[in-house]
Amino acid sequence: MQIRARTSMSADGYVTTPTGWPALTADPAFVSGESHGIREFLEGCEAALMGRTTFEPALTNNRWPWPDLDVFVLGSHRPDGTPDHVTTDSDPARLLEKLRSANRGGDVHLIGGPRTIGTFHALGALDTLELVVLPLLFGGGMQLTPMLSSETGLTFQRERALPGGSVEIVYSCRGSRTELPSKPASQR
Repeated sequence: MQIRARTSMSADGYVTTPTGWPALTADPAFVSGESHGIREFLEGCEAALMGRTTFEPALTNNRWPWPDLDVFVLGSHRPDGTPDHVTTDSDPARLLEKLRSANRGGDVHLIGGPRTIGTFHALGALDTLELVVLPLLFGGGMQLTPMLSSETGLTFQRERALPGGSVEIVYSCRGSRTELPSKPASQR
C-alpha cells in the first residue's frame, strides 16, 4: 500500500483560488473525474483519505465522488449525513491504523489541503506527493509550502506534460533532501 497525495496548484504556488476553491477547478480544461491525469492516478487506488473540510462538500453533491473507493475521514466529529460505510476518526494515527487494517493491497489517494498532507507526512505515512501545476497565476489563496518546507525531504521522481499546458510533478517522500546551495550552480 502506498499513500499518494495528489493536488493541483497555480504556477505561482497556490493550491486554492483566492476564494478558497481547489486550484484545479479554475482551469478551463478541468473536467471532474476525467482531466489532468486523474483516471490514471486512481487506477491502482482502493481508498480515499481526507480531512473533514474536503469531505463535507461531498455530502451535498449530486453524485458520490468516490463510488469505487473506501473512504476514510480525519475529523473531530462525524458530519450529519455521512454514509455508514465511511470511516471517521479524530486521531490521525488511529485513522491510519484503521486504513492499514482495511487495506487489500491497493494504494490510497490522500485528498486534501496542506494541513492534511502535512499531518500524514509528519506521521511518516506519505509515500508520494504528486503536484499538477496549472498554467495559471492566482496572486493569492492557500499555499502548500507552509506545511511542507524545504526540509521535508521530497525527492523528485518524474514529470509529464498534461493536455492544456499543465505539468504533473511527482516527488517521493521517502528520501532525504540535501542542503540548498548557498550559491547558484553557475557560481560554484
